[in-house]
Amino acid sequence: MSINTNLDQLYRQVIMDHYKNPRNKGSLGEEALTVDMNNPTCGDRIHLTLQVEDGIIRDAKFDGEGCSISMSSASMMTQAVKGKTVEEAMKLSEIFSDMMTGKDYDDSIDLEDIEALSGVSKFPARIKCATLSWKAMEKGVQHQNQGTEE
Repeated sequence: MSINTNLDQLYRQVIMDHYKNPRNKGSLGEEALTVDMNNPTCGDRIHLTLQVEDGIIRDAKFDGEGCSISMSSASMMTQAVKGKTVEEAMKLSEIFSDMMTGKDYDDSIDLEDIEALSGVSKFPARIKCATLSWKAMEKGVQHQNQGTEE
């Protein structure tokens, strides 16, 4: 077996682990920032709740339904952004987007499990599945920032 085959297998295992055992599944209370998004081309939908205080994402939870790529990406995203500043979370989202679209990205940041989704870039039809939760997070924190600037 080649190294690439072993790596692909490992990545598949990580993706399936997040799909079968999602982290941060559920919803935060009514005080939480809430974003609902869907991908009409494949039926994925996400309900994301964020607790943002003093520019830091204190907690993040998601619910929804969709393919293994979509749901595992949401699990990974919520893990990655908890405890991060909004700026750090947005930078992670930018790096993730660049990885999904095959662009060069800042690999000095440890993406941990998120790196398992790198192979999705080879399947353009699945990129929207992987980025749905990230777009929901971006929309939520941007909306919240607009609300605090008024």
